[in-house]
Order: sequence, then structure tokens, then C-alpha cells
Amino acid sequence: MGILDIIPAGVVTGDNLRKLFEYAQEHKFAIPAINCTSTSTINAALEAARDIKSPIIIQFSNGGAAFIAGKGVSNKNQEASIIGAVAGATYVRTVAKAYGVPVVIHSDHCAKKLLPWFDGMIAADEEYFKVHGEPLFSSHMLDLSEEPKEENIEICLKYLKRMAPMKCLLEMEIGITGGEEDGVNNEGVDNNSLYTQPEDIWDIFKAFSEVTDLFSIAAAFGNVHGVYAPGNVRLHPELLGKHQAYVKEQLGTDNDKPVFFVFHGGSGSTEEEIATAVSNGVVKMNVDTDTQWAYWIGLRNFYESKKDYLQTQVGNPEGEGKPNKKYYDPRVFIREAEKTMIERVQQACKDLGNVNRL
Repeated sequence: MGILDIIPAGVVTGDNLRKLFEYAQEHKFAIPAINCTSTSTINAALEAARDIKSPIIIQFSNGGAAFIAGKGVSNKNQEASIIGAVAGATYVRTVAKAYGVPVVIHSDHCAKKLLPWFDGMIAADEEYFKVHGEPLFSSHMLDLSEEPKEENIEICLKYLKRMAPMKCLLEMEIGITGGEEDGVNNEGVDNNSLYTQPEDIWDIFKAFSEVTDLFSIAAAFGNVHGVYAPGNVRLHPELLGKHQAYVKEQLGTDNDKPVFFVFHGGSGSTEEEIATAVSNGVVKMNVDTDTQWAYWIGLRNFYESKKDYLQTQVGNPEGEGKPNKKYYDPRVFIREAEKTMIERVQQACKDLGNVNRL
């Protein structure tokens, strides 16, 4: 039995999203969340998933969403980021079913200073819910890991109570993911902040469960955004197993994986680290840096191979009067970038065991 025997193709929310994550835990795989900044990168992620019969998560960061709206649009009061995220989610909803795979629409890290962005997306969810009976987005992430734990939980609960009636899942972060991403720099944080404690996980689980079971936790186990030289990052995904055991004990349940965990800072991780994380209940892993690089590689390779055809509109090694339009047409070189991104998304799926799951 595959996923499509349980949930439909297209955008999944609410009960179907829970079923998807439970299925992933049961069958020991996780789903990559691909940061997208355009319809081109969205299409590449969806095509990659379709061709290897896998579910996929499309996610938008604050900066990525603003880019979708257009660099010419002011982001005063997070207006461009709100418009771009809503536009991106609407586009995904328009095309998702055509790819024949389950698709999760997610918004990435939202720090306290970016809460107006979160408010705008939730408002869009509520408007969509009135008409369609489900939120526009499948899920959202609040990253208040730089705030005191009590404040982190308090603010998350406020939003969770607003999201629960729509069955929109909340992802939260406890402990800090190091490194730098999307303009947020945590390279100088205290090392102890990079490792979440089991008591913290239980405090969150207990408080959130009183509202809904549609939540996930991005626990820190040494994670770092970006790509760093081997040996500079010490991941301990085995800690997630201890967190699961602690929550299981507190609940008195037979479920060995009561928590939906999320793996941040996954770029550059070893296959062993990823496998350990997945075996301990990770259902989602963020991928951004590596897919950005893959997209660039396709563009770079195309230019290098066709350089002599890209210097003028007319005239190339085949003749002075030969036109070059078929080389500088954006549909040509953007497609080459998509091809290499597709390969990298599929590699992420393979690393997570997310192949032939439909």
C-alpha cells in the first residue's frame, strides 16, 4: 500500500497531512522541504518528486517570498513577503495535481521581528478556509528559538489556537540552528544552544497537545545552516531518540515516536546522520543551500558550453548571419538550471528514503 491509497495527490492539509507524516514515520522515511523562490524552482521540485514517485514539501522563506512578489515591490510592513508567499502558495495549488504527487505548502523560519509576515499568511489562510474548508498553506513555521523558552511557547500557542480550527499545522523551533540563512546569522551563538534538552521537548508537546496534535518540532542537535568544511559541524541526531523516549515515558504510550521532528540545516549532512535522524522520527528535512547551488550549476554549465553563441544576437561559430535566439531565450537556459536542481532534489529524496512511495 502506497501513500496515494491513503491521501490524494495535490496539496494536502489537516488530517491528510497528519496521515502523510504518520506514514513517513511508520515506513522510515522523511520528506525534503525545498525552499523555492520562483515558479521555475517550484516546477523543478514538483517534477523531481513526480519522476521518482515521491511526496514533496514546497516552502517559502521570508526573503524568498518577497522575491516572488518582485524586487520592485516594497517590503514595508512585510507586504512583499506576504504577497509573494500567498502568490507562491496559490501557484502551487494551481499546478500541484498535474504532477500527481502529494504536496505540502509550508512557510519557513519566521522570527519574532517577522511576525507581521506570519499574520498576513494566517489571514490568507482564514480567507481561503471560508471558501474551501481548508487553509491556503498546509503548515507554517514559527522560529522563536532566540527568545526565552516560556515566551517561545506562549507566542506559538497564541498562533496555534488560531490555526487549529483550520487544521493548519504549526512547526516550531526550540534550540538554535547555527550558521547563516536568509539574512539571519547565528554563527556566534553559544554551543549549548545548539542542543535541545528532552525536558524542553516535553514542555512543548504537553502544552501544544492541549490544543491540537497538528504540530512538529525542529529540535536542535548541532544543526547549522549552509555548507561548512567536514569536521566543523558536530551533529548528534541520536539525541532525537532520547527525546522520543522521554516523551513516550511521560505519556505512558506504546508509540515509540510520538513527536514529529524536523531536521534543519540538512545541507552537507552525511548519509549516516540523515538515516539516524529519520530513524528517530524526523519527517521533514529542509534543503536550500544545496539546491541553490545545483540551480546555479545548470546555468553555469550552459553558459560555458554555449559561450560562443551568447555574445551577440546574431553571429556564432556556424556563421556571421546565424541567429542565437534559441540559446539566449530564457526558457532555454532556465530549463538547464531546472534540470540540475531536479537531480539534487531527487538526491535529497533518495537520502531520506523518499523514493517510490506512491
